[in-house]
Amino acid sequence: EVPPVVLIHGNTVTHADFIASRLMDRLARTHRVIAFDRPGFGHSTRPRDRLWTPSAQADLLVAAFERLSIERPVVVGHSMGTMVAMAMALDHPENVHSLVLMGGYFYPSLRVDALLTAPVALPVLGDVMRYTVTAITARLMLRNTAQSMFAPREVPGNFFPTISREMMLRPVQLRANAEDAAFMVPAAGAMSKRYAELDLPVTLIAGEDDVVVDPQAHSVRLHDELPDSGLFVVPGVGHMVHYAALDRVANAIDAPLNAVSLDHFTSMTKDDLTLGQKPEMSRQ
Repeated sequence: EVPPVVLIHGNTVTHADFIASRLMDRLARTHRVIAFDRPGFGHSTRPRDRLWTPSAQADLLVAAFERLSIERPVVVGHSMGTMVAMAMALDHPENVHSLVLMGGYFYPSLRVDALLTAPVALPVLGDVMRYTVTAITARLMLRNTAQSMFAPREVPGNFFPTISREMMLRPVQLRANAEDAAFMVPAAGAMSKRYAELDLPVTLIAGEDDVVVDPQAHSVRLHDELPDSGLFVVPGVGHMVHYAALDRVANAIDAPLNAVSLDHFTSMTKDDLTLGQKPEMSRQ
């Protein structure tokens, strides 16, 4: 039986990121695909009745699985979404078939974005900032933020029209971004002590030129810690690796342990990647 696929987006964007990248359409050829807006993103809300840690977000999405009759999906996470996916697998292993983690952040390390955005997450002061100075700054910086996410490639022409600048700049989404950035380091510290508990297929996909999350410090390190995991490091690609590697993600879902070594994959040329050609690779 073909498992359903759940897509969990990263910070700044919404579920529409998976529409802009064409990943949803690609996966929908063979799977039932559900893309969630995490709490506070898109049209969703983020009540102040709890701390929206990755584990709290995972709990909410697992509760949604039952409502939507989603049984043991392949959970695909990008960036901050990888932390929610990981929390889901650790806290609700019976509800997850396998993990595909793209551009993931897995170990505690200095996050300048967390330091800069932390005040926006605070009640009262943050509320004022989100409607004034932060709203203006975020609007001015949005294109630069997107460029750093896609570097060394250009921002695709359909990115902002599909995801909507105004949706990305909603005050509640600015708060959600700030809170998530603040939770990343402590959540990674707590979860990284539990990775040995994982007993399901895990595939890691990262852009070799990612300037947002260092692939060596996170994806490669986690692959070393999980000897049965798969790892694909895609050359010539940055943080938004799913835009350039649709087939690679689809293959990871259908054959999660068909991994290749870093050396085999990095022998692939940028032209090959652009053309969607697949080099000869041996299974490791």
